[in-house]
Amino acid sequence: MTKPSLPDLLHAAVSAVGGTERPGQVAMAEAVAEAIDDNSHRLIQAGTGTGKSLGYLVPALAHGERVVVATATLALQRQLVERDLPRTVEALHPQLRRRPQFAMLKGRSNYLCLHRLHEGAPQDEEDGLFDQFEAAAPTSKLGQDLLRMRDWADETETGDRDDLTPGVSDKAWSQISVSSRECLGATKCAYGAECFAEAARERAKLADVVVTNHALLAIDAIEGAPVLPQHEVLIVDEAHELVSRVTGVATGELTPGQVNRAVKRAAKLVDEKTADALQTASETFERVMELALPGRLEQIPEDLGYALMSLRDSARNVISAIGATRDKSVHDEDAVRKQALAAVESIHGVAERIANGSEYDVVWYERHDRFGATLRVAPLSVSGLLREKLFEDRSVVLTSATLKLGGDFNGVAASLGLSAEGVEGDDVPVWRGLDVGSPFDYPKQGILYVAKHLATPGREGTRGDMMDELAELIEAAGGRTLGLFSSMRGAKAAAEELRGRLDNPILLQGEETLGELIKSFAADPKTCLFGTLSLWQGVDVPGPSCQLVVMDRIPFPRPDDPLMSARQKSVEEHGGNGFMAVAATHAALLMAQGAGRLVRASGDRGVVAVLDPRLATARYGSFLRATLPDFWYTTDRNQARRSLAAIDATAKADGK
Repeated sequence: MTKPSLPDLLHAAVSAVGGTERPGQVAMAEAVAEAIDDNSHRLIQAGTGTGKSLGYLVPALAHGERVVVATATLALQRQLVERDLPRTVEALHPQLRRRPQFAMLKGRSNYLCLHRLHEGAPQDEEDGLFDQFEAAAPTSKLGQDLLRMRDWADETETGDRDDLTPGVSDKAWSQISVSSRECLGATKCAYGAECFAEAARERAKLADVVVTNHALLAIDAIEGAPVLPQHEVLIVDEAHELVSRVTGVATGELTPGQVNRAVKRAAKLVDEKTADALQTASETFERVMELALPGRLEQIPEDLGYALMSLRDSARNVISAIGATRDKSVHDEDAVRKQALAAVESIHGVAERIANGSEYDVVWYERHDRFGATLRVAPLSVSGLLREKLFEDRSVVLTSATLKLGGDFNGVAASLGLSAEGVEGDDVPVWRGLDVGSPFDYPKQGILYVAKHLATPGREGTRGDMMDELAELIEAAGGRTLGLFSSMRGAKAAAEELRGRLDNPILLQGEETLGELIKSFAADPKTCLFGTLSLWQGVDVPGPSCQLVVMDRIPFPRPDDPLMSARQKSVEEHGGNGFMAVAATHAALLMAQGAGRLVRASGDRGVVAVLDPRLATARYGSFLRATLPDFWYTTDRNQARRSLAAIDATAKADGK
């Protein structure tokens, strides 16, 4: 039997989803197939509208070996498993003569735990276990959610939190889920045979395509114990997010509250002397944290060092003691023991990591008005980890709409632990970059307007001239505005100011769920939506409801961000340009993602307005502009207003 050709397979898949074949999609599919065949690596930038999901799924399914697809967002995971994969598998079946299996796999805490549901959650109070359904008042939101989840548990086939609609709070979900550390294990658990998390793992072992998320990919790489099944090909979609997700998984934290909870959980399971030692260490740590001031700790202060060593040593003794004793008087002892061990092991691990100190870690204090002080530790860089764990023994394809920064792939490649493109040598993963472009005609569909006449934004204070500019742009656009702000404070200030000035409804992130806000924004063209980080990359509103995207300023990291400033300093100490490698790269990624909100379909028209003159005047401005879609560029405020007014008039004439 002759092997079906890739173009024929792609054509069948695109037809099945009702799409249109695009040259960029064909080029992408060919590059992915080539990487899989010669066991090499690719960085592929595929602009919005390319159809990149099919661009990698078709060659992956045709290949026949197991493929893992890791994405950053729940929306894309759902799209792949519920829409793209079922249709593509059916479309390819006549030519492949097989139906590849696919499955979704997430971390254990994303699945309902039947043991926790039926036996209750170990509590900190003296009475040990409690029935969370009885304890929560049925009239409270928590009580209603818990009762709804109990009913859902009898119906669900997956136990996956994301299949529960409407969703519930983290607090409610924590009553019926466990972390991997708290899990009893299928062989020890009375509900092991029915376990949803175990069932998901078994499905993944049998699947040809496993869809997961960046966080689980990071856990698989960091923890050493494999979570994902063996695979020959790894495809990382939304790859611009990977470094921050891996950093998040590799970050540890300690708070007095967390340590107190661990003490209470362990106290019933060890002798008094061992429990008292941990209690004393906890109190010492709490006193140190009361005086903690926000900021990086380049050296661990003596009092903190002493508190951490006491925590580490007493936690280690508790772990040994818990492992060596049994207490039949404790109801559901295995679960109580496992949860206590998980809590104390977490304390021990972070305390030991910070107390031991490493030049490759950054340690800092954070303060929150409600929750007090937190001690955090994160890796200075994850590039070495990614180079070692990601690119060995498999072909890796990383794709996103935003991988070229300032005109090439080398900046993103360096953050992933890769050398510059074309560099070869021992232990150097070889990769090639490909930009397949976008089907959109950016110079004709969009304008990049930089408000060069405005004052340079400072760190503090209101920007009166910026508010005036924003109000005039929104009026010219007739609403239809997505406002992307570099801080929540900036978004709130603008919403409050303009609600008093304009007739247009202004929605603000945080005042409703993100999904509801986006739905309301899309439904009414006069409406504006203001917000911060998740809006820069999470909004997909094609059509006339989003014809003006405004960025209040270049989104550099805060100068007092301990991790970013430490990374910048490290680059400078090694002879590099820390500002360009860290701050400008961070800003470029976000701006490219933000600007990508404007044109989501071939009929979209509009303006991206950056209310920060530095994009036009600073030396790094050209680097940032080279990362943005190739819109027609102007600094003429009157031109921007005329264009917006004309686009608004056209939309109104079309009845939109």
